[in-house]
Amino acid sequence: MPTVNAYAAPSASEDLIPTTIERRDVGPRDVLIEIKYAGICHSDIHTVRGDWGPQQYPLAPGHEIAGIVTEVGSEVTRHKVGDRVGVGCMVNSCKECANCLAGEEQYCLKGMVGTYGAVDRDGTITQGGYSTHVVVVEDFVVTIPEGIGLDVAAPLLCAGITTFSPLQRWGAGPGKKVAVVGLGGLGHMAVKLAHAMGAEVTVLSQSLKKQEDGLRLGADQYYATSDAGTFEALAGSFDLIINTVSASIDISSYLQLLSLDGTLVNVGAPAEPLPVNAFALIGGRRSFAGSMIGGIRETQEMLDFCAEHGLGAEIEVIPAEKINEAYERVLASDVRYRFVIDTATL
Repeated sequence: MPTVNAYAAPSASEDLIPTTIERRDVGPRDVLIEIKYAGICHSDIHTVRGDWGPQQYPLAPGHEIAGIVTEVGSEVTRHKVGDRVGVGCMVNSCKECANCLAGEEQYCLKGMVGTYGAVDRDGTITQGGYSTHVVVVEDFVVTIPEGIGLDVAAPLLCAGITTFSPLQRWGAGPGKKVAVVGLGGLGHMAVKLAHAMGAEVTVLSQSLKKQEDGLRLGADQYYATSDAGTFEALAGSFDLIINTVSASIDISSYLQLLSLDGTLVNVGAPAEPLPVNAFALIGGRRSFAGSMIGGIRETQEMLDFCAEHGLGAEIEVIPAEKINEAYERVLASDVRYRFVIDTATL
């Protein structure tokens, strides 16, 4: 079992440190990927710090992985050595349940296997993309089309698909009014994607400090939610609201911004519950929904869509030794809009 260089958290309260982790040998249906870039997602921080429950340490996070295939198993048909590929938030599932068979592996009824901190089918704990190499079964490896740089593609494997999936499902497109709550790692991709789909896009952010960015990325309008007048001015305006923030917000106030039959979809994952006033739903036949990443087939569709429209994440590439500093900057909302680790620095 080969060991590879990585950055991992020794515990929930300590900084990530350079270390080595073990990868399994390449099996018949496995793909060995030399990781070139790994995005830093807010959920990496939540997970390693134990916000979403206890973890087994040391833990190497990272589920926005872009790299090059360097070896394939004897039965692999989807990928070959030299291919540009990506791995997102999951690396396995049962592949047999109704949801898996429908191409919705993220909702596997037996539980999909997360890219890090999860128990894989062989009983080992998965380790993520803050490392030089990863071995993944071919079914969970997607192709990164030519025309997207591997660095700007990495965050698409989480931030891209997490926002693309609900935009597709709830019909963002010409004639639809879409609001995006929060202009961070997820939000900036939601704006780019909704604009490319042809929707009219509004950003709802705490302040106007990122307004110039929002309009440059494709928003038609930009409002500050700290201004009480915003909620009066926009009441009943939107067909779809994508909430990307991982903090507790007043969901009932945002529901009032939906038009008849509108839907507010939560893709941010705050650790605490989000209370909802039933009358905010009843009053306009509104829906409050959730969405989690996308299946492998839809992830490939998203990458192809991004290549077709020239879309990638807005990134700041960092060396591995700046990971802990990047975590603090993410928590302070001081990133525009996704940190990406150059894994050559591992």
